[in-house]
Amino acid sequence: MDSLWLVLLPLALGLFVGAIVVVLVQVAADRGAEAARIAGRSLPDGLEEVLDALDSATVVIDPSNTVRKSTSAALSMGLVRQDRLVHPELQDLVDAVRRTGEPVSTELDLARGPFGESQAHLQVRVARVGARDVLIVADDRTESYRLEQVRRDFLANVSHELKTPISAIGLLVEALQSVPDDEEQVRRFAGQLAAESARLARITQDIIELSRLQSTGATTDFRMLRVRDVIAAAIERNQVVAKANDVEILVRGGKKTYVYGDERLLVTAVDNLLSNALQHSPPGSRVGVGVQVEDGVVAIAVTDQGEGIPPADLDRVFERFFRVDGARSRNTGGTGLGLSIVKHVVQNHGGDVQAWSSLGHGSTFTIRLPEAEPARTGGRL
Repeated sequence: MDSLWLVLLPLALGLFVGAIVVVLVQVAADRGAEAARIAGRSLPDGLEEVLDALDSATVVIDPSNTVRKSTSAALSMGLVRQDRLVHPELQDLVDAVRRTGEPVSTELDLARGPFGESQAHLQVRVARVGARDVLIVADDRTESYRLEQVRRDFLANVSHELKTPISAIGLLVEALQSVPDDEEQVRRFAGQLAAESARLARITQDIIELSRLQSTGATTDFRMLRVRDVIAAAIERNQVVAKANDVEILVRGGKKTYVYGDERLLVTAVDNLLSNALQHSPPGSRVGVGVQVEDGVVAIAVTDQGEGIPPADLDRVFERFFRVDGARSRNTGGTGLGLSIVKHVVQNHGGDVQAWSSLGHGSTFTIRLPEAEPARTGGRL
């Protein structure tokens, strides 16, 4: 009997252990199946198709804060990485919606990409979807927000720029009224009044010109133009000021170079560069206008021998109403819009404008335009 027990005991232990293993395996399988069922739970009927059809960036978050669904727009905005929300601000909104059950709508400035070098201004809406998930819908309003800011700044700048000559004109009128019998004073105040009126007219004209350039269809009178003729017309507008300031204007190149564009606007662009150069040129100096052609690009460079532009200001000179030296620009009659007009004219002609400067040595502004070939285009010469 003892020997039989010794034989049966290991067998019974083996069966018992085997049964336990089978039970454990079955429990693990059941739990895995349940986890897979939960993880693979589909979104409410039709929701996934609706999200894919939206232009907005959309993300669906499950109770463990794992991203169950994200559209390509959400990925391109950098809102999701490795099935997780990238920005803590979005996670805070999700948590708030879970706590209160109420939807949230707000605006956020979030970094684009992992390095945070640029910001995106987003309109974000967060709400529950189904019993357990939370939906995030984000619209990129960066460009419209920037344009609105530009509009506000532009209106503020225009108001400020117009206020100065209008106030001066009012004071000069009062001064004239106070000395009606003093011919010398009347002449002096009348001269100042004419100068302020002319300045007001220049500001108004520049604002109108810039607004027209920024509207659609601003450049419609395109034809073949010889670059040297454009430069000659711009120089003619500035000859009186050049002689009065004892500054010589030198021209090189452009006699056999052509571009296709709006003559009035291109003359205005070169005129503004020349006017700007003359304002900042000391007596006895020179302003050079050079034309070069390379790889189908016409470069018109205007160079002065003035005081130059600080490096910190060089990238801003094409902004509306920006002045490197505000006091000097007012004394010389500058409106702060000339270089901005140049930029828009050139862009409307498919080109660009660049600035280079060295403090104490002068500055060079270069307009670059596509070259036109008269023999091939048959344009009017």
